[in-house]
Amino acid sequence: MTDFLQKLRAPIGHLPESGIVELVNYGREREGLIPLWAGESDFPTPDHIMAAAISSMKVGETTYTYQRGIPELRQALARYHTRLYGQRFEMDRFYVTGSGMQAIQIAVQCIVGEGDEVIVPSPGWPNAPAAIEIAGGRPVPVPLHFSDGRWSFDLEAIAAAITQKTRAIFINSPANPTGAVLSREELLQLRDLSRRHEIWICADEVYGRFFYDGDVAPSTLEVFEPDDLLLVLNTFSKNWAMTGWRVGWIVAPPQLGQVMENMVQFSTSGVPIFSQRACVVALDEGEMFLKHQIDLATRARDLIVEGLRQSNRAIVARPGGAFYLFFGVDGETDSRALALRLVDEANVGLAPGSAFGPGGEGYLRLCFAGSLERLEQAVERLIPALK
Repeated sequence: MTDFLQKLRAPIGHLPESGIVELVNYGREREGLIPLWAGESDFPTPDHIMAAAISSMKVGETTYTYQRGIPELRQALARYHTRLYGQRFEMDRFYVTGSGMQAIQIAVQCIVGEGDEVIVPSPGWPNAPAAIEIAGGRPVPVPLHFSDGRWSFDLEAIAAAITQKTRAIFINSPANPTGAVLSREELLQLRDLSRRHEIWICADEVYGRFFYDGDVAPSTLEVFEPDDLLLVLNTFSKNWAMTGWRVGWIVAPPQLGQVMENMVQFSTSGVPIFSQRACVVALDEGEMFLKHQIDLATRARDLIVEGLRQSNRAIVARPGGAFYLFFGVDGETDSRALALRLVDEANVGLAPGSAFGPGGEGYLRLCFAGSLERLEQAVERLIPALK
């Protein structure tokens, strides 16, 4: 009998199953289950955003289109960033992708090859290291700090991990799953590391608007210069409840325009026009909805933190950004087994910390985006199960 796995390219055949998806598959059909394992709210995409896509389809915009993204969306992205960071951005820095995940894949494929190393703070979202492995590279995990009730990045450890094989540092701030946030001063240190060693910074800034100490989290776009080796990755999924739309973007030097166009063309051949029309409306008219989501997430963070502390077993760090609580449970060392048990006993779906790489075992990730009523019910179920 043919061993088909052995006939695949080594990194592909050896990729592990996503620990998050395993839990989703285990519990998704449970009646009444509260799913807090994925990074999305329980709100649908706002009507005015959906209406733009419907109108686009009705007038026949269902054909191939610009590989870099329609000009209207790239201009809207430039306007959005100009408003957000108070400095002028031009549309030739923005490239539309088929999801934030494709943005990551394109960035990694552009700069990582066989045997190259990429430094990745850990615990972190598992898809980024997987993208590095698929490209033939080796993710080098650097532990985050957990002390005084908060998670933080270790810039000294990141610097110490740089070798002659290092091609990039992949950062996600605010971070999934820990909520850790790089300060402006830390971003300046990161920029200096990049310049000194001539290595790329891939900055996943998906959760930049979900920041609990200001309007927007510190961004690489504020401290890096146009000549720096920087690729910024983002998505429409989180801010405007568009996870199923699968549209993201890359901020890259204009000199890479043809490269970005090629990478999109040779993978998905562009993003549907009607989806892009919806994204224009999200950027230009979605601020009220986004601020409502951020306000709810702020209140939900407090609700979840204070609620789980009542169990007397939860080890809780209040996140500085994103919309996840990454918490430990005293006496529990097998997060996968615990997450499976909570599906069975509490009918609540959480992601096991082991899915997020070294340093994640012993923790659980809870997504607190969405309605407060659903989260209150989840806490009511979790406390007796954890006790």
